[in-house]
Amino acid sequence: MNENTFDCQGFYESIGLGLHGYGCSIMTGAWLTIQLAFMALALALVLGLLTAIAKLSKNRVARGAATTYTTLIRGVPDLVLMLLIFYGGQIGLNNLLYWVGSQFDNPNLFVEIHQFTAGVVTIGFIFGAYMGESFRGAFLAVPKGQIEAGQAYGMSGVQVFTRILFPQMVRHALPSLGNNWMVLLKTTALVSIIGLQDMTLVASRASRTMNEPFAFFLPVAAIYLLLTAVSEIGMKLINKRFSRGVVSS
Repeated sequence: MNENTFDCQGFYESIGLGLHGYGCSIMTGAWLTIQLAFMALALALVLGLLTAIAKLSKNRVARGAATTYTTLIRGVPDLVLMLLIFYGGQIGLNNLLYWVGSQFDNPNLFVEIHQFTAGVVTIGFIFGAYMGESFRGAFLAVPKGQIEAGQAYGMSGVQVFTRILFPQMVRHALPSLGNNWMVLLKTTALVSIIGLQDMTLVASRASRTMNEPFAFFLPVAAIYLLLTAVSEIGMKLINKRFSRGVVSS
């Protein structure tokens, strides 16, 4: 065995976090949870911005599609959507591929959706709707007079958006976006239901094996608490950055 190989479990044993041999697996699952959360957040922000723009547009089709999207998400439980996308979406996609392949004498096309991908898409899709409502309210909070002033100065629509509307919208949206991020972070625990080896699934299996649920779920709860605490500090710094030059009443 290579002497330079890092002994993950041995390291956690040395600092008292061995957790009956599951310490390394839980920490690896925690890192997976963090990656999942940030990738889902990126997708949610993009979908949220597009949703807000669609709901504020003059296009009836765009407004209708965005309203249907937000209504659907707010009416269906997150767990049900997770199962629908992972299982139902996989079946639907493969049926479509089978039909397309049959048209070209190649009916063996098949796609297997990875649990991580399904988790990112599902959580991003869910929170895109909530982010959309946050962005929509933030857009409406920007005084119309400033937008009209920018147009009067000869700014194009893109310039008005990037220089006036978007920077102020972000400041108004940050408190709501921060709350959504906190909920999104905790929602990542749902991916354990589709078999992704995150820290919740590892802790669940370890607790059943060792018959010591508190020994494994308390560290997982502590990790989530640490992540939310760090997130709160980060959100305060971001809020401070975007509030520069703003006089508080």
